[in-house]
Amino acid sequence: MRVFVTGASGWIGSAVVPELIDAGHEVTGLARSAASAAVVGARGATVVRGSVEELDVLHEAAEKADAVVHLAFRHDIAFDGGFADAVASDVAAIEALGSGLPPGGAIAVAAGMLGHGPGGRPTTERDGATPGGVGEARRPPSEAALALAGRGLRSSVVRLSPTVHGEGDAGFMATLVDLARKHGVSGYPGAGTARWTAVHLRDAARLFRLAIEKAPAGSVLHGVADESIAVRDIAEVIGGHLGVPVRSIPDRQVDEHFGFLGTFLRIDGPASAVLTRELTGWAPREPGLLEDLDRGHYFAPGAGGGKWG
Repeated sequence: MRVFVTGASGWIGSAVVPELIDAGHEVTGLARSAASAAVVGARGATVVRGSVEELDVLHEAAEKADAVVHLAFRHDIAFDGGFADAVASDVAAIEALGSGLPPGGAIAVAAGMLGHGPGGRPTTERDGATPGGVGEARRPPSEAALALAGRGLRSSVVRLSPTVHGEGDAGFMATLVDLARKHGVSGYPGAGTARWTAVHLRDAARLFRLAIEKAPAGSVLHGVADESIAVRDIAEVIGGHLGVPVRSIPDRQVDEHFGFLGTFLRIDGPASAVLTRELTGWAPREPGLLEDLDRGHYFAPGAGGGKWG
């Protein structure tokens, strides 16, 4: 297939683009700058210059494709107080991509996992966002993507675990490592019993490929390999590697200690991927999060540099 990828120069794109190419697909990737274009080209994709704000560029690129993998999200404004604007931009981008794809085309849209659960049990692919939860603001993009099934497109939403880990990751795990170094303690909120899911970067990339190849129209898929990891267990591995104490951070100090990440560390978000495996045949085969942390690359000199630290 001819596949157009947004976010092709980013972290998830670093694995999705070569995964698609290795499977025999012809890939074009969106790049908004010369630097991004160089990265996309080095990954083996043909470059389409533009940004997710340029809806005509998205529409035209999708017209020339058989499938789209939409990974881009405007984190530049989302984490600067403009989350609602970032969500609105994402919806517009999805609709532009969907309007360009020919009938029968496939589109897989990245979404977040946290905040979609009912509480008290693992979130399944059939669960929606919890009203008022952090996942609530991500519903409009998911709904826009799934609505494309009604236009004759094989659309799917891939909900990614809060940590997509692997060597080179500069996200949540790298930020936690940086915070532990900064404070001289590897902390966790309260009892540390809140549970996270995780997936290795290469496993996530395979899921996006399978989504455009196999997922039925209107599918919700879960990028979940580790279904339930206590944040205290994560803190203990980090503390062990850095040689710093591991302890609970009192609730009144969580936001000061962790910054915005404190909100996410409080969320109990176990989830399963049973239906995802049944629909696509996906089977994670890379190291789990705790094993990956134990490999040491998050703690190497110059590693990580958590972009949210």
